[in-house]
Amino acid sequence: MVKKEKVVEIAEKLMHNQKNIRNIGIIAHIDHGKSTMTDSLVAVAGLISEELAGKQLYTDFYELEQQRGVTIFSANISIPYKYEGDQYLINLIDTPGHLDFVGEVIRALRAVDGVILLVDAVEGVMPQTETVLTRALAEHVKPVLLINKVDRLFKELQLTDEQMQERFIKIITEVNKLIKTNQPKGADWTVSIQDGSVSFGSGIQKWAVSIETMKKNNITFKDIAEYLRKEKIRELSKKSPLHEAITEMVIKHLPNPVDAQKYRIPVIWKGDLEGNVGKDLLNCNADGAPVFMVTKVLVDPHAGDIAVGRVYSGTLKQGLKLKFAGISKEVNIQQVGVYIADERIPTEQVPAGNIAYIVGLREALAGDTLSTEDISPFEGFMGEIEPVISISVEAKHPKDLPKLIEVLKQITKEEPQIKTELNQETGEHIVSAIGDFQLEIVEHRIKKDRGLEIITSNPIVVYRETIEKESPEILGKSPNKHNKYLLHLEKLDKKLKEGLKKFHSEGKIKADKDFIERMIEIGFDRDTAKRTWAIYKDNILINNTRGIVQLEENKELIIQGFLVAMKEGPLAKEKASGILVSLNDANLHEDAIHRGPAQTIPAISRAIYAGMLLANAKILEPKQRISLTVPNDFVGGVTKELSSRRAHILEMRTEGDQTFVIAKAPVKEMIGFANSVRSATQGRAVWTAEYAGYEPLPKDLQNKVIEEIRKRKGLDPRPKPAEYYMD
Repeated sequence: MVKKEKVVEIAEKLMHNQKNIRNIGIIAHIDHGKSTMTDSLVAVAGLISEELAGKQLYTDFYELEQQRGVTIFSANISIPYKYEGDQYLINLIDTPGHLDFVGEVIRALRAVDGVILLVDAVEGVMPQTETVLTRALAEHVKPVLLINKVDRLFKELQLTDEQMQERFIKIITEVNKLIKTNQPKGADWTVSIQDGSVSFGSGIQKWAVSIETMKKNNITFKDIAEYLRKEKIRELSKKSPLHEAITEMVIKHLPNPVDAQKYRIPVIWKGDLEGNVGKDLLNCNADGAPVFMVTKVLVDPHAGDIAVGRVYSGTLKQGLKLKFAGISKEVNIQQVGVYIADERIPTEQVPAGNIAYIVGLREALAGDTLSTEDISPFEGFMGEIEPVISISVEAKHPKDLPKLIEVLKQITKEEPQIKTELNQETGEHIVSAIGDFQLEIVEHRIKKDRGLEIITSNPIVVYRETIEKESPEILGKSPNKHNKYLLHLEKLDKKLKEGLKKFHSEGKIKADKDFIERMIEIGFDRDTAKRTWAIYKDNILINNTRGIVQLEENKELIIQGFLVAMKEGPLAKEKASGILVSLNDANLHEDAIHRGPAQTIPAISRAIYAGMLLANAKILEPKQRISLTVPNDFVGGVTKELSSRRAHILEMRTEGDQTFVIAKAPVKEMIGFANSVRSATQGRAVWTAEYAGYEPLPKDLQNKVIEEIRKRKGLDPRPKPAEYYMD
């Protein structure tokens, strides 16, 4: 086997030949074979033996990944590859398939230009397949397709050649339907057997074919069927090795960074494309101004924060000073290099078009943009992912509290999807995530990785508060009665809510030209965009007043009042969702001392509470899309479990001796589902859950749930009426 340092030495030479670089991700539904397939590519680089490929799972290096057989963290690796006499550098990121870790996938997609989409030949296009492919296309990342686990069609379903081809055509058609719907305007990124952008194979058996390799290796589908039926797997993998078909597909059909950045930069960066930095970015200019975007942060106990990301322009070197976009803070690069799975290998430099790590960017976060110039930051990419389930965490021993706080800071830095906040009344830390498996990983990292003893609560579901209709105009009065504010609330439609989330804002907005154009793009009119004062997630504050002299002096306090109400609604102190608040008029005391924080903030927040209640405030509950694969004999047990949890079955189909079930269910009802479905199916069911947004809680459950939440938070069981806030 080859030493990692030797691989990096070769890679370092290839980094400068941008036309021969491919930055790619591996994406798929859980258990469709990403890490197994990646092993064959790692073996080509000589990092593992061909015998271990498919078994070692080289990029699943974390202890829990090996124990559970599931990828939790994305892993980077640079692979030199010789093709038709030319040397190529494939910078590969293996991503998780479990839906709780979709944030890892989203961040990886910003760093790559192309993806290999894996689809299980038996299971076909599953919900997570749709999710990750749609996200890739939204980032203008081009796909190719590997239909994996083809051996299952012979072993389990015993399909004829004609049935197998029908299966392939169905999968390709479904994938192309998603591509056509989401691909960039004017592009045709559909995949086909004829042009070689589709391969078929088995990662575990280490063989694959495409139209190109079939010609080259003189092999047909009938030959493959014969090899499989006679179980001549070793001979087949020698005749048509997996790495050959995959790398050829990547090199021929996925773009190099120079070509990709020409159409990707205008989508992910809203700065001046005609300026010098803009031109450097569009051309992936290694001699231009260095521009680096952080896509992942790792906390090393010895080296500190390690920022991983994409070099879009210029060349990174040790000693180079970079500035965070948007703030004046300057940092110094202490070390630069590349990752080989879990190991950092330093290099002298990393030019544009490559994926690199930097040591020395203290306080860097995923999504940060760094450059030697004062530039606009890259577009954010995490706003639409929301935590929907929480646990409280406290140190078992009071002396460990400072250490617990530090550990939680590190975890949230490494995984921005995880949110933590301190409950001021109880002193507990509330940790929120998008699934209970992610929370389980957080517990493991605190207990096992950091050696801390902690006490945790049962999972708590995160709700939202919204309104059903417009409110009347509400007059908010300050406690001293010297200031009055006239407010009006409206319910936002789904399109506007989703658009606001893309701003990733939790406060004051600068309504400049760029902001106004983006607001118009998502559906707001120009006048509303100009009058926007603040956005909190998918809620917005608009100033519709004219000519009020003292109002600008009170702007910051009015925004604070808006934020107080949006962070804790009147029903159960849950965050608000989908509300437009208009300030239509104000009558203010001429003396600033009489309109300070104690007067303005409650006047605004209480008026919003009254408006929400008069607009039929309701609780929204988070939903999950459940995908199950279960032997036919156990379907009854699965459907019974789902129906008892307020689930709505969306689809059910039978393939051979397996049934695939897709359903939508409330997150709260799915707590404990894993044990129940395991019992009901004797452990034979395989399932995943995907965040499916917030929907109104049924009317007959509204009061019950509100009361439960309020009791848990130590509040009076019933919320106050609108009149209480209007006094």
